[in-house]
Amino acid sequence: MCGIVGYVGRRSCAGLLVDALKTLEYRGYDSAGVAFFHDGIIETVKAAGRIQNLESKMESRIDVETHCGIGHTRWATHGGPTDENAHPHSSEHISLLHNGIIENYQELKAFLIEKGYTFLSQTDTETAAHLMDYYYKETGDFLEAVIRALHEIRGTYAFGIICKDEPGKIICVRQENPLLLGLGEGENFMASDIPAFIKYTKKYLVMEPGEIAILEADRVSLVDFDKNPIEKEPLVVTWDYEAAEKGGYPHFMLKEIHETPSCLRATMSPRVQDGLVRFDEKELPDHLLRDARSITILACGSAMHAGMVTKYGIEKLCRVKVDVEVASEFRGRPPLLTKDDLVIVISQSGETLDTLAALKMARACGAKILSIVNVVGSSIARESDYVVYTWTGPEIAVATTKAYSAQIAISYMIAARMAFVKGLMSEEALRDFTAELMMLPELVASLVERESEFRALAEQYCKYEDLFFLGRCLDYAASLEGSLKLKEISYIHSEAYAAGELKHGTISLITDDVPVIGLVTQTPLMEKMVSNLREVTARNARVMAICAPQAKDLLEFVDDLVVLPAARDELMPSLSVIPLQLISYHIAALRGCDIDKPRNLAKSVTVE
Repeated sequence: MCGIVGYVGRRSCAGLLVDALKTLEYRGYDSAGVAFFHDGIIETVKAAGRIQNLESKMESRIDVETHCGIGHTRWATHGGPTDENAHPHSSEHISLLHNGIIENYQELKAFLIEKGYTFLSQTDTETAAHLMDYYYKETGDFLEAVIRALHEIRGTYAFGIICKDEPGKIICVRQENPLLLGLGEGENFMASDIPAFIKYTKKYLVMEPGEIAILEADRVSLVDFDKNPIEKEPLVVTWDYEAAEKGGYPHFMLKEIHETPSCLRATMSPRVQDGLVRFDEKELPDHLLRDARSITILACGSAMHAGMVTKYGIEKLCRVKVDVEVASEFRGRPPLLTKDDLVIVISQSGETLDTLAALKMARACGAKILSIVNVVGSSIARESDYVVYTWTGPEIAVATTKAYSAQIAISYMIAARMAFVKGLMSEEALRDFTAELMMLPELVASLVERESEFRALAEQYCKYEDLFFLGRCLDYAASLEGSLKLKEISYIHSEAYAAGELKHGTISLITDDVPVIGLVTQTPLMEKMVSNLREVTARNARVMAICAPQAKDLLEFVDDLVVLPAARDELMPSLSVIPLQLISYHIAALRGCDIDKPRNLAKSVTVE
């Protein structure tokens, strides 16, 4: 949540800052602002609402000669989305922006009011600006003032700070919330994420918690909170600027659904050798899987749904007990883990705050940590013992699609490899499983090509305000993800239920105004699912079934039928999710929703 950008260098950067903020819109925001040096002062321009509002205010300032500045997209926590509450926030000498929450801001605010400071916003962030200003007046040293303030501040934060008396310098601070430094020639950048600077440089540093960076045009230096110098090697981005652009699609979400087949190939192919699933020993050693007696999966949102697919796959193929925990709930009680437990952490961004905190609790118990993430060098990746990267490239739309598909593809591979090394799957059986797994990109592509069919179904369902999803076992996990996709981008109220639970109360809500989408892909459960769908048709509900080919003849009574390609039961979630994503996308488009930036949501959830 929130996007941070900063620039110092040879370019005139007012327009650059605004353009960089646009690349971070997917992080979620409700106001935006920039601050930059011009004619010996710091000019600040802020606006509630979308970045277009900021652009309108910047129209007369976009071409001013300025070579150092900071920009921010804010997702409201303390105080509503107003011009006054937008970042950057300023004091007499200091201007700064902030991602995170200052937990002790009220006591700091009381102290600063006593010292004569006036507050113009309702935010916790303005407290940091005034506190750094207070210490700057006391010391006359920019870095020292920042460090003294940091020793007083409690909470989670990433700061970008400029000082009126040092117009060619940005001080960057990271404590929990992500912050990257882009390294250019005669210019340097700070940002929450790579798309903000990928147009200008592929070389970057990842700041760790407890680090301070001093950015100038010709150098970047890092120190800790005690001013001890830090040395680190830069990383290099492996994808291009074009990957962060829409490429002719109306929305990033649609582009990313269409990218799913190629992403699946990129995810799976490096982990197949001689026709067998095989992970690099440094990535995921066989002994970790062989020795696993129980597994806990920690995740949030769609990643948690991917965790449910992982659970079913591992338990079926490996006969190992798997618990799936919502990371925020896991944090709320003493963990029952030991050094003999394996914890699998799933996160697209690798920065999800609740998941990261749950990971640290698991580590403190001595458990081994395996993470499945997309972003190289992310916090969760660095805190883990082993990391399996999904290699899907940037995912910009808030609603995850291709990254979710890559996560469940990895889960299939982990389950199959674990079954093999535990002696529960022969080499021949693993070879057959791998061959079927490697067919997924083509099967998924065949479903993406049926987009017009799913658009036509969306036209039939977009008028409803309530909708239910039903499924059993793996189909229940897929139903949860389908329901989340629909509600987060279309704002239709939807719920997913384990189909057998429908009769335990929820069926009272089924009427002719509440359609039902049922998933029927698991062979042993097909007859039970058909019975469940007959129950809702008896209540006059409109029913869409998404089914495996062998269930087609059992479902002649439903109103709408989507028949998936043939695949083994364990792999069906990879197929059923595509029509669910495309139907949700087109429903949202027909309802005129802001699909890539749904209200109140953020791509990377870095606050509690």
